Amino acid sequence: MSDRKGSISGLTDEEAQEFHKYWVQGFVGFTAVAVVAHFLVWIWRPWFH
Repeated sequence: MSDRKGSISGLTDEEAQEFHKYWVQGFVGFTAVAVVAHFLVWIWRPWFH
């Protein structure tokens, strides 16, 4: 077992903040790609009129 204390994940506060920063960037990037993909499909074959 690790000697680190203070978090259930075993990460230090700095490591957790760095992980969170990259997780949020990945989520925003994925969402942006999904929005663009949905927009392009909607232009090709609109599902609402």
